[in-house]
Amino acid sequence: MKATRLGVAGLVAALLGTFVSATPASAAPSAADTTSTATCATDPATPKRQFRAMWISSVVNIDWPSKASQTNPDRIAAQQAEYRELLDLAGRLHHNAVVVQVRPTADALWPSPYEPWSEYLTGVRGQDPGWDPLAFLVDESHKRNLEFHAWFNPYRVSMPAPGGAGADLTQLAPGHPAQQHPDWTFAYPPAGVAGSRLYYNPGIPEVREFVQTAMMDAVKRYDIDGVHFDDYFYPYPSGTYQVPDDATFEAHNRGFTDRADWRRDNINLLIQEMNGKIKAAKPWVKFGVSPFGIWRNKTVDPLGSDTTGSQSYDIISADTRKWIKQEWIDYVVPQLYWYIGQYPAADYARLVPWWAETVRGTRVQLYIGQADYKSGDPAYGPYWQNPRELSDHLTLNRSYPEVQGNVHFSAVQVRANRLGATDIYAAEHYSRPALVPAMPHLPARPLLFPVVTKATRQADGVRLTWRQPADGVGPLGTATSYAIYRFDGTTLPGRCATADAAHLVDTVRATPGNAQSWVDTSAEPGRRYTYQLTAVDRSANESPASPPAFVLR
Repeated sequence: MKATRLGVAGLVAALLGTFVSATPASAAPSAADTTSTATCATDPATPKRQFRAMWISSVVNIDWPSKASQTNPDRIAAQQAEYRELLDLAGRLHHNAVVVQVRPTADALWPSPYEPWSEYLTGVRGQDPGWDPLAFLVDESHKRNLEFHAWFNPYRVSMPAPGGAGADLTQLAPGHPAQQHPDWTFAYPPAGVAGSRLYYNPGIPEVREFVQTAMMDAVKRYDIDGVHFDDYFYPYPSGTYQVPDDATFEAHNRGFTDRADWRRDNINLLIQEMNGKIKAAKPWVKFGVSPFGIWRNKTVDPLGSDTTGSQSYDIISADTRKWIKQEWIDYVVPQLYWYIGQYPAADYARLVPWWAETVRGTRVQLYIGQADYKSGDPAYGPYWQNPRELSDHLTLNRSYPEVQGNVHFSAVQVRANRLGATDIYAAEHYSRPALVPAMPHLPARPLLFPVVTKATRQADGVRLTWRQPADGVGPLGTATSYAIYRFDGTTLPGRCATADAAHLVDTVRATPGNAQSWVDTSAEPGRRYTYQLTAVDRSANESPASPPAFVLR
């Protein structure tokens, strides 16, 4: 948004313009009224801040783009329309972010100087799609005021044959870095075994540096809000096959004598270094990981959870608890894809409190990964035939203040709405808009409140026009978006009026230029309303509220 500064006369005029009809002289709120809400009673069903997103997978065309779009005569337009439809869905559900897979298999959904174009755009590995999808994805998301978290898979190079390249380097895109450096890769399970695919070897320092460089290209060149890793680090075990890294361990063990510890340290280095590089380039960009839902079981480690399932610490070398305690990540989204009930291996009701306790006392935010794909699918058993299962998950989360949001897997499953489960949890938990949780440890500069210059009734609702009295230069101290609150009648909103989302009617992206505008299409004809606005920066820090604007007719 262009930096704007009003002169004293202009500011006075703008302030006077907020009063559509005669109003009390004491209408302007004090700073305490708008910022001190810690003691306010709030409704847990309408939280003011809650991370709400869905994963949008590109690998094997799970969510976007569709495989059918690849052969559409107007492929680009078709793929853009598909993405907009998913954003429409996010808007209807009052989501405030999307997590989009932009590097599914050591490839790219942008013109990368390091890696080939993703085959999931055109159906052909390495083929230029004729446009820049990532630029479009970010821009369209921001138009809807959705945070854009770029989802990268660090080490996966291929998917199994016959659909993917399998273990065959020659089947990768021409000139693929893995072809130029075959020693950087291994096949797992071994070539010739069903399900075999290629991975970059996490134990090779040059590999770790390369994948970070490839991912940082997107961070530096695009206006993303977050970097997101999933749960794929070392490959999940397949039968009794071992990861073939004997030579790598011998050459690059860094003094480790235990290979399991060395593998975990390889992934620790990836996480720690990636976080450092992100923050050095763009300190406001968040870094999050979505790990497998069990770190360790307490029968093996007293710090573990009351579970008996697979342990990510051991099977994929992911020491997620360490990443949290060291604060190498800004948020964590454990994939708690299990039901509430008598399931000793991994009961949702046992895992949520463990993750809540794990993040407690750290600055790492906890969101929960939800298994929308299981809802209504008979393959996952009778518990998932309960249309309320997912909503019950979100209700349970309310008992743990550390849980600050949810991410749903995945977009097409959310849209499928089997058993009406999406409708149920949306009505009971996402009935109002919400701001994403602020991250106080990220750099920010205070924002001045916006000033409503006009509030007028028109055929399609109430139009608000406002200005930002002063704005910063660059990404900090700049109003990225606005939160709009509406109250029935002509009232002076008090200290607690904006403590939850009961009166939050919308959040809108800032647009270029001095004047900002928005139409309240839900305003009823003839009713009186009071509006207040706050400016929100790109880290979701909120300014004090504007003086109230009244609509009397």
